[in-house]
Amino acid sequence: MQQHQPGRYGWCCLLFAPLVQSGDSAGAQLTTISTSPSLFLSPCCILFLPGTMEEVTKVTPLLLERRARQRQPTVSVLKSKLKQGVTCSGPRVRSTLTGFFPVVRWLPKYKLREYVWGDLMSGVIVGIILVPQAIAYCLLAGVEPIYGLYTSFYANIIYFLMGTSRHVSVGIFSLMSLMVGQVVDKEMFLAGFDLNEDSGPDAFNATLGINLTAGKLHSVELMGLQCGKECYSITIAAALTFLAGVYQLIMAVFRLGFVSVYLSSPMLDGFATGASFTILTVQAKYLLGLKIPRHQGYGTVVVTWINIFANIHKTNLCDLITSAISISVLVAGKEIQERYKERLKIPLPTELIVVAGATLASHFGELNSNYGSSVSGHIPTGFIAPQVPSFSLMPRLALDAIPLAVISFAFTVSLSEMFAKKNGYTVRPNQEMLAISFCNIIPSFFRCFTTSAALAKTMVKDSTGCQTQVSSLISALVVLLVVLYFAPFFYALQKCVLACIIIVSLRGALRKFKDIPAKWRASRNDGIVWLVTMSATALISVELGLLVGIVFSMICIIFKTQNPKVSLLGRANDTNLYEDMDEYKNLMPPPRVHVFRFQAPLYYANKDSFLRSLYKAVGVEPFLELTKRRKAEKKAKEMSSKQAKANGDKNNGEVVIGLIQRELDFHTMVLDCSAIPFIDSTGMATFKGLVKEYKEIGVSTLFANCNTSVIDTLQKGQFFGENDKDMSSLLFHTVHAAVLHANSTSAESKSEDSVV
Repeated sequence: MQQHQPGRYGWCCLLFAPLVQSGDSAGAQLTTISTSPSLFLSPCCILFLPGTMEEVTKVTPLLLERRARQRQPTVSVLKSKLKQGVTCSGPRVRSTLTGFFPVVRWLPKYKLREYVWGDLMSGVIVGIILVPQAIAYCLLAGVEPIYGLYTSFYANIIYFLMGTSRHVSVGIFSLMSLMVGQVVDKEMFLAGFDLNEDSGPDAFNATLGINLTAGKLHSVELMGLQCGKECYSITIAAALTFLAGVYQLIMAVFRLGFVSVYLSSPMLDGFATGASFTILTVQAKYLLGLKIPRHQGYGTVVVTWINIFANIHKTNLCDLITSAISISVLVAGKEIQERYKERLKIPLPTELIVVAGATLASHFGELNSNYGSSVSGHIPTGFIAPQVPSFSLMPRLALDAIPLAVISFAFTVSLSEMFAKKNGYTVRPNQEMLAISFCNIIPSFFRCFTTSAALAKTMVKDSTGCQTQVSSLISALVVLLVVLYFAPFFYALQKCVLACIIIVSLRGALRKFKDIPAKWRASRNDGIVWLVTMSATALISVELGLLVGIVFSMICIIFKTQNPKVSLLGRANDTNLYEDMDEYKNLMPPPRVHVFRFQAPLYYANKDSFLRSLYKAVGVEPFLELTKRRKAEKKAKEMSSKQAKANGDKNNGEVVIGLIQRELDFHTMVLDCSAIPFIDSTGMATFKGLVKEYKEIGVSTLFANCNTSVIDTLQKGQFFGENDKDMSSLLFHTVHAAVLHANSTSAESKSEDSVV
């Protein structure tokens, strides 16, 4: 007697094969089996083989008992949530306020001696880096430099009050500035403004062919006032920023943060790299001192480079020399910083050094008047009164604000979670969405443009000992000093220097090209997504590049579910383990049983792929098998009829021949559903058709390792018959259990045939 002890799922099979001796009776005595009540028994078969007669006794299968989960009515759930939401009490108000303003929780616990030095150092250093970048990124956004300083100031203050991350630096971001600038330039062009820098009335007339009175600048009426070029550009940016913030607020209120899951890491990397190409292209004209209007429409990179080479003979040598020197100093500073970052306790303020040196050289050398070098111009001091964003512009900007809102919160949430995990604390993604939404809504009343978390400045904060968001407060104070006192000193700063700062800051994104081989080796799918997104962003447009990247990523996932890995399973030695025979050695397929695994959800889009792969794996397609048998039956009838006529049988027309059975190499097919996370109604119908079609050719179909989601779908569709009467004979908790059941059922049917 050989006995397999009940395993994890409680399967046991006892095989008795007593030797037949002379005088032994043909019967056999049933042995009583006692099991521990703590063990779980699924269908247990006892097979007796005494002599030439087979007798099979089957024990009623025991199934796992599901927990009873009584769902409350939807109306009562909504009522209770509504009641809970409108209930007002002192603790609830306090909890809501502290949740909305996390600073109230952590600031009273601030460890002054432990935290203040790190926060002070990181705040000052980031503030020093922030000032030249705030002025420079206004070139991308198409607005005056002072508005970049405003944006950095307000964003840091608001995130200090509402953010949950200790390290994220929120403010102007090159990608956001580029996307804002493209919308601003588009609307400015449609309004009839000239997009050439430093252009007067004559250049405007020559560019657009509009006859204007000499000395009269173009303006549009907005909210009852005449608005010039500078006014209209920042009005567009503020309205766009307000809309983006409102979208983010709606997503936070309705907890739609799941949208960010469609922005995969390869897609975001490709998008950032493609946008970096666009940023570099847009800034290249400043390096050469060319006054070329920004291209409107698709193909900005290609058209801009064509225009640059067409006007290369107009290069300003002063700007070219200044650009070469500035880039050399900036790159050298970055290289020294990276090479000796362990020895240098604080980052080198290379941008500030370049800005200060270039401003002094431009001022005392009078580069603007002597050589025609383009400069930043007057930057006023102080703040402006708040103004309501222009609601009349918002219908035209509604679609343009969507990608800004999604990218802004996606970068902010991902960066906050990344640095929280690195430094051992947690953040609240929904509160992060609220924080970044108000970092856009409130500053839009003060003529600011869209903000986001910035990776480079966040890494600087982390590396310089930042402990809390007090560092953001310090950075805001540094920007405040510039706004109140030092802004006019940047009058003579050349625009080519600002372009150099922007271009050098793109080194990290452009270095992603070195990661392509490793990305391709790790996952071809991720490599293709990166290349497609990067190419679409750089060659078509930033907005369409984002859309193409999202759609292409989803198509890749759909393609994977439509062409998943399928396999036939074999058994490892005498264990209950079944695995892919193509992937592992020394596996034996169970005799006359095919175990098939499909590694994807089964739904309407891939049911045909499922059936094709199954037919190919088992080597038998039911419809074709039935067709072959019917043809054989027809042929047999014709031969029988001819033979009857030859023998003179008068009843030859009544000859009946049953469907000719062809012996297959398997009698049961087990579907391992462990890798099927869910099925829909189409998938359930596919299972039903499968069971029916294979039953017609004498093959049983069993299901194993189904999760509760799949089981519930099958039960709702009455797959197991009324009251699930066939569940115990179709559904099994392990593949081994299904194989044992298949063999016992086959042995039973053979025994009945032998008795007949």
